[in-house]
Amino acid sequence: MADNYRERVCNGYDHLLTIDERLYEARTDHQHLLIFKNRSFGRVLALDGVIQTTEADEFIYHEMMVHVPVLAHGDVRRVLIIGGGDGAMLREVLRHRTIQQVIQVEIDQSVIDLCRQYLPNHSKGAFEDSRAHIVIDDGLHFLQQTHERFDVILTDSTDPDGPAEKLFSRPYYAACKACLAPGGVLVTQNGVAFLQLDEVRSSARHFEALFQDWHFFTAAVPTYAGGIMAFGWASDNPELRQQDVKTLEQRFSQSGIASRYYTPDIHRSAFALPQYILDAIGKTSP
Repeated sequence: MADNYRERVCNGYDHLLTIDERLYEARTDHQHLLIFKNRSFGRVLALDGVIQTTEADEFIYHEMMVHVPVLAHGDVRRVLIIGGGDGAMLREVLRHRTIQQVIQVEIDQSVIDLCRQYLPNHSKGAFEDSRAHIVIDDGLHFLQQTHERFDVILTDSTDPDGPAEKLFSRPYYAACKACLAPGGVLVTQNGVAFLQLDEVRSSARHFEALFQDWHFFTAAVPTYAGGIMAFGWASDNPELRQQDVKTLEQRFSQSGIASRYYTPDIHRSAFALPQYILDAIGKTSP
């Protein structure tokens, strides 16, 4: 009989998956890590009691976090990824042939090593790409020390507990802004909005204090139970968020990327937020 993996999403609400095969479990230098098989979601990675990614639906999360800012920008050459040790974010970024360099900063080498072994379809060789440079460091520390500038910064972090707590702070967002090239974009994961609305509200306050243009866009990722996933968007170039569908269609076609979730129409519609999120962040329209 299969074991069960129970995640406490919030008080009064648990998320349960069967563990059909336990593949690896250990305490790394930074966190508890578990990789297991589930009959519906395939291989699953969990860190410190929270499911991070699954084989079945990771493409939704990663396509939206990458292709929305890259195609909105239109001339991305250099990308910084904070977190993303499973390699799927790096994989999606490198699908864009025009990108010249990607620096990925991951705090836990064990996550990279074990995901390459047990979740190889997440990275699909991305770590071997000559454009990829992996740095093992704390994300905020890297940002505060580097003199590099990036067209897009992607925060692919865990929830704001443990090692990732500082990645939702004002100093972190300020450090990201300092490392953006002119007209650059910061995109962050901000949790399941209905259940983690305080997370969205907190990031909105920081964005408003730091950036000329900020908002959120969403996608429905089945693994992240409780409703739509929110992604933060922050830039000093308001035009990027308002790209028309024809421009996005042209850029997407030229990229040659075959997506499974992303489309230019979804890109535009993803910025249309439900009223409860607009109320929480103090906005009335996109």
